[in-house]
Amino acid sequence: MNLDNHYHEKVYAGVLGKIIGVYLGRPFEQWSHELIIETFGHIEFYINNKVGKPLIVPDDDITGTFSFIRSLSDYGNKFDVSPKEIGQTWLNNIVEGETILWWGGVGHSTENTAFQNLKKGITAPASGSKNTNGKGISEQIGAQIFIDGWAMVCPGDPERAVDLAKRAASVSHDGEAIYGAQIIAAIESLAFIENNIEKLLEKSIKLIPSSSLIYKLINEIQYWSSSEVDWKNTLKKIRLKYGYDKFPGACHIIPNHALIIMALLYGKGDFQKSMMIINTSGWDTDCNAGNLGCILGIMKGLNCFKKGPDWRSPISDIMYCPTAIGGETITDAVRETFKIINITRGFRGLEPLKPKNGARYHFEMPGSVQGWKYLKKEKNSISSIKNVYGNSFLGKRSLEVNYEINEKNKSCEVFVDTFFPEEIKNYTGLKKEVFFSYNFICCPIIYPNQEIKARIKAYHHKDKNLSCSLFVKAYGKNDELLKFNSPKKILSSNDSIELKWKVSIEDGHPISQIGLEFDADTIIKGKVYIDYVSIIGNPKTTFLRPYHVPKFERGVIYNPDRAEMWRNSWVQATKHWTYRDIKGADFKIGNDDGRGMLLTGTTEWKNYQIRSCITFDLVRSGGIAVRVQGLQRYYSLELTNYNTARLIKMLDGLKVLCEIDFKVEFDKEYTFSLSVEDNRINGKIDDIELNYIDEADPLLFGGIGLVVEDGTLFTNKIHLNN
Repeated sequence: MNLDNHYHEKVYAGVLGKIIGVYLGRPFEQWSHELIIETFGHIEFYINNKVGKPLIVPDDDITGTFSFIRSLSDYGNKFDVSPKEIGQTWLNNIVEGETILWWGGVGHSTENTAFQNLKKGITAPASGSKNTNGKGISEQIGAQIFIDGWAMVCPGDPERAVDLAKRAASVSHDGEAIYGAQIIAAIESLAFIENNIEKLLEKSIKLIPSSSLIYKLINEIQYWSSSEVDWKNTLKKIRLKYGYDKFPGACHIIPNHALIIMALLYGKGDFQKSMMIINTSGWDTDCNAGNLGCILGIMKGLNCFKKGPDWRSPISDIMYCPTAIGGETITDAVRETFKIINITRGFRGLEPLKPKNGARYHFEMPGSVQGWKYLKKEKNSISSIKNVYGNSFLGKRSLEVNYEINEKNKSCEVFVDTFFPEEIKNYTGLKKEVFFSYNFICCPIIYPNQEIKARIKAYHHKDKNLSCSLFVKAYGKNDELLKFNSPKKILSSNDSIELKWKVSIEDGHPISQIGLEFDADTIIKGKVYIDYVSIIGNPKTTFLRPYHVPKFERGVIYNPDRAEMWRNSWVQATKHWTYRDIKGADFKIGNDDGRGMLLTGTTEWKNYQIRSCITFDLVRSGGIAVRVQGLQRYYSLELTNYNTARLIKMLDGLKVLCEIDFKVEFDKEYTFSLSVEDNRINGKIDDIELNYIDEADPLLFGGIGLVVEDGTLFTNKIHLNN
């Protein structure tokens, strides 16, 4: 299949179908068919408001799907990526007990079991095999849940999709679970070039063993659907023969795979009808609806969402994918689409696509808003924000903002969340419980002294002027948002201008929003078109406890309501990060067994330097890290308890780049400095230098962190210079 706009839009539709299905089915996950009918009737649209739950949430179905496929880009976009390498991607991205997986316990949660195997050095595929874990554990649903991305990088090539699906699924699963994942992957791959559902099934089923239960199940459901007009009658037959009670474990693949096949056949390609059937049927609704939504999105394209209710506006492309790479937590369907597109291009030796010179927000997919929204005000309102064709300097599409300012010297705002959204921070009760059932750990995607660049175009009455400025909002005292604006620029009608602003705010205030503010000294209405918004360059900032947060004092009652967002802007992948340090150390971290990390930053950072004064209480090793791309991919400068200083490269295991003797004393402060410039790594501890030129697969981008192994270290500040 040609990697043209047709392919691009099908991938985008597949990503949207996945997240719409998950968000739709999540509020009643694992409910029975009877309970769903009794409570809601048929599921025709999002019902989260009816049960007081948030719509957009972190979810294993989404995070696993769009995180594990990172192994392809991590390992050079090669088709022969090994199960062992995919298992390494698990270890690199998963923060134990916090991200991606259902942490139900070894022997209960398949993925939890596989993760512990990986940690112990049992590499994939043994980590997920039935010989290691038993047949019941190895045949649960997870492999099917996470498989969609592996198909979307193989458009029209089901054999290759099935091969990749087996490699990916074998990290945690075996047997029927792999066959089920392969069927979904084959269907999705074929859906790029084939619209006939019967043909999709006919071609896909030939790619798994005919002796498998999945093979027999599909044939049987095809037969039932050919004679039963009402899908509910087929549902009854599925429950009698393939129900949960017939299989071991918490969530077996067979019952849920059966529902996907049934809904695919009875839905006949209609998105709303298919979603109604799969969700009203019950069982693992978010997983099943996510897979089916992806299939239909690929097969029918963006048009499949136009029939029936407005599926897209309530979600606005927003996705949350919490992993150890916290700068990728807040993302959107367009961003994840282009990651998939560029993996596919990499397979074919093509350069990656970077719409509008790599702008973070470029709106090049039809209907996309990439999470942008507007602040509602009583008299100065924005009536709509939508994606339109045209009014773009660098591409084909833009974001149209319709505004009306009905008072003099007033304004209106459009913005996007770049860190912990204020709405989520303020969740209470059931909403908070549901949202954080998969922990929401993230880092900001913009930091002080990075530049925001945006191009906009305005249309309004020719005799009036509109002022425009960029702004950021950052968490300050009591975790309330503080607003900072760039200098204003005047927009005459039909003007197209580029705004640039290097964000200068106080250190320790994580930036939660970036946006555009429009104001006028007269009553005015019109349209503004946002072509793109970019975040450029490396930050220059100091990470510290902000002035408004009091230090811990012995004998003073701890205030649980004090500001926490400065801490939440770090991914804690270590056992301890204490509040209660009588020496006043703000970054006092420890790990009891093995290596732990505290990390922040984004994958856009490249050449920079960090510096920190660190004291060791008791450690095996510890120090600072740069170019951090997860828990298993970074450079670090460390001291050890066997009296050495060393430069480390963590990549598929720990490699010592250089090491020298260094007398290490506990309870003594050392000044660490580590800089990266292309493939050159330069470290310094006090007056001792360690330098290295990495010519073997260098790590060229990533965030920063502290590393601690078997002990505790602390510092008060971490300086970052570009």
